Amino acid sequence: MIFYQLWRFVAPGLYQHEKKVMLPFTLLSSLFFFGGAAFGYFVVFPPAFKFLLGYSNDFLSPMPTVKEYFSLCLRLLIAFGVIFELPIFMVLLAKMGMVNASFLNRYRKYAILLAFVIAAILTPTPDVINQCLMAFPLIVLYEVSIVAVWLLGRKRLAGFAETGH
Repeated sequence: MIFYQLWRFVAPGLYQHEKKVMLPFTLLSSLFFFGGAAFGYFVVFPPAFKFLLGYSNDFLSPMPTVKEYFSLCLRLLIAFGVIFELPIFMVLLAKMGMVNASFLNRYRKYAILLAFVIAAILTPTPDVINQCLMAFPLIVLYEVSIVAVWLLGRKRLAGFAETGH
């Protein structure tokens, strides 16, 4: 409902060709964000919470409050929602001419390293499993970004061939 209201507010100020670009961008962006949030909630949150509860022993009993539970859950939802926006962001950069598929291919090894660094920063637990649960989707999303940017480049080249410009 919020996105609909936002669209109804912004749409009158856009030209028709801008609306053609913004509507799919907004829909895909929302889809990727909610997909990432769902991945974070259903795949990452259970082992992360289980790991945090695993610190108990005879003298220490974990007693998370509702606030701490929801805080952890919300952090993971937002982090994964934002992380899953990577292909949208890369396509946007490609449309602006800042990156292309060969550039992304050339810097793949740095992107993989950066994925693990980002995962280490954003995951709330120090264990490697949760870091990998964030880093692996980041790497897959980077690969999806390369394919999307490559397809965008092919489409752009086909348009140049047709018009001669």
